Amino acid sequence: MDLHPGEQIIFKGRPSWRSTMKFYLGGLLLAGLAGIIAALIEDTGLGIAVGIGVLLIAAVVGFLIRLATHYIVTTERLHIRRGLVARHVQETRLERVQNVNTDQSVIERALQIGTVNFDTAGSGDFDFSFDGVAQPEKVVAAVDRAQRQMEHTSPPHSSTTAPPAASAPPATTE
Repeated sequence: MDLHPGEQIIFKGRPSWRSTMKFYLGGLLLAGLAGIIAALIEDTGLGIAVGIGVLLIAAVVGFLIRLATHYIVTTERLHIRRGLVARHVQETRLERVQNVNTDQSVIERALQIGTVNFDTAGSGDFDFSFDGVAQPEKVVAAVDRAQRQMEHTSPPHSSTTAPPAASAPPATTE
């Protein structure tokens, strides 16, 4: 992501490894079933090999999904990038953000992960969210800090954003 002059990153993260646990548990279940089926059809050695192979594939795929997703909040924009080979990029200017909401199930609260949803002006039902982020309250605080900074540094009746005064170091998550 290319930054504009005076723009600074205040949050940079990706989905937490804890947010992919459901995927890994599904992979473990699939590996166990594949191993049992292979053992029943052929022999125990093949069943173990198939189970380990499926488990390794699930681990690599889960890691790549997490690795391929980037969330960035700057003093001017929200940015989401997904994908390694094919890319999907979502970006909006910070002044378009009207509401910031968090969503956490009981299990997600215990794991300290959640989803941060951004309601943007004129977006209708367009989904702009940081899914599976660790400590979602830090993302909300970073966006709030950036919005307050924009209010204090931008001249009245101007559509351009002045560079921020002083900022805290960027927050990061796993």
